[in-house]
Amino acid sequence: MSPDKSTAPRPPEQRPRSRRGLAIAGTICGLALLVVVADGLWSRQASEAALKEWTDKQAVPTVSLINPVQQANKNYLDLPGRLEAYSRAPIYARVGGFLKGWYVDIGAQVKAGQLLAEIEAPDLDQQLLQAKASLASAKAAEALATVTAQRWQQLGTSNAVSRQTVDEKTGDLTVKQALTKAAQATVDRLEVLSDFKRVVAPFDGIVTTRNTDVGALINADSSAGLALFVISDVKKLRLSVSIPQNYVPAVPLNTNVQITVPEYPGKIYSGQVEASSRAVDAQTGTTRMQVVVDNTSGELMPGAFANTRIELPTNPQALTIPAGALIFDRKGLRVATVGADSKVVLKPITISRDLGQVVEIGSGLAADDRVIESPPDGLVDGDPVRVVNTAKAPAVR
Repeated sequence: MSPDKSTAPRPPEQRPRSRRGLAIAGTICGLALLVVVADGLWSRQASEAALKEWTDKQAVPTVSLINPVQQANKNYLDLPGRLEAYSRAPIYARVGGFLKGWYVDIGAQVKAGQLLAEIEAPDLDQQLLQAKASLASAKAAEALATVTAQRWQQLGTSNAVSRQTVDEKTGDLTVKQALTKAAQATVDRLEVLSDFKRVVAPFDGIVTTRNTDVGALINADSSAGLALFVISDVKKLRLSVSIPQNYVPAVPLNTNVQITVPEYPGKIYSGQVEASSRAVDAQTGTTRMQVVVDNTSGELMPGAFANTRIELPTNPQALTIPAGALIFDRKGLRVATVGADSKVVLKPITISRDLGQVVEIGSGLAADDRVIESPPDGLVDGDPVRVVNTAKAPAVR
């Protein structure tokens, strides 16, 4: 039986050659592995460098800049007010009696001296008749005393009667004359009162109130009760407004005032400050001022609510920036500006006026400063920033 060729030992000359091939192959594999590892390390270092560069770039905040506005910002004081008639007269009765009739109703236009109502006053009529009778009696007594005194004075010149008797008759004439004047004064007073039976308008205006009717009992001088009529002159109106104490110096007399009322939205009426109480109400801390309003159109009504807008004086040199550019921290009020080297410079400032969305700067800022519009948190002096755009700060209109 012949031996198996596959299990037969190789010739000695083939074994060293196989070992050298394995060594070469292993070397090649090792070199390839080293190349792969080196490439991985280089790629990792490059990625880390790129990540570090991206991180550093992202760490620099991106900001938008604004330039302060140097112009006058209009500032208004908006306050509520109450319209009142320029002249208003409650009409009360001066005589007692019953209302005989009324001739005008609410809303009626009346002229000065126009008859509004009549009062029937029988008691006053009787008092006037009695006073006239007393006056006639006094005049008769005075006439008799005059004749008597003249006669006794003639007798006195002839020494027919005593001087004492003449003086008595002359004194009696003086008393009678005084009684006549008193009676005449009573008649005059009652006649004047009789004229008040006719209730008339004191000036041109409209009837805003009527509180009586035919047959109503009228009490004389009842000013504590309801007025018979109320007459109001509405060609001009007074508007009362309370100005806060710190704004009083900015609202002198003759200041123009814009007025709006709810019943006419969008329509603006003009007025002018006419008077000031020149005193501060201790409870409200305000000064009451009076605005006169032209109402020839008759659209405005006395007693109505109104909104007022008063334009306050402005400083044309003031710098304005948005309120969002302010930084409040333990170092006080500051703004962040950017220098020529794109680094942050924090500047302390003061505010002269807060206008809501914008503020007027009192000090600490120049017109050519580049202010960060919305500074991010944590900014300190010297921090680098990346600027995207620059604009002007908005102004209040």
